[in-house]
Amino acid sequence: MREREALQRVVAVAAIIPVASGLFGILFGLGGVGGDSLSQISADSHFRYLSGLLTGIGILFWSCVPAIEAKSRLFRFLTLVVVLGGLARLLGLYLTGLPSAVMLGALAMELVVTPLLCLWQMRVAAKAADAAAAGPSP
Repeated sequence: MREREALQRVVAVAAIIPVASGLFGILFGLGGVGGDSLSQISADSHFRYLSGLLTGIGILFWSCVPAIEAKSRLFRFLTLVVVLGGLARLLGLYLTGLPSAVMLGALAMELVVTPLLCLWQMRVAAKAADAAAAGPSP
């Protein structure tokens, strides 16, 4: 029990770093990490890191495909992550202007398509739960 509590405390404190860094990045964009003096290498590094996160999110969505009706919790969590990213992108659009068509397409995926898929998954899961509660069909 003590080890569990120690782990909880360390994770709670360690999570301050990505949350604060993420909020800082949302609010200040590239300008928050050096603006004009930001090196191409640092920008490339950060872009690749975020691309890795996107890859992980996509793989986790794929992991929901088998037995999708039973993956509501993970599907909702992933949707939350994607929508939060979309809201951050939307704030960036407001603060800095219109991005490329590719980024607008990403915004549509984040704030429209993914939430609609989540609603659809919830519907499928509810139908599956109803069918299971009704018992085997004759």
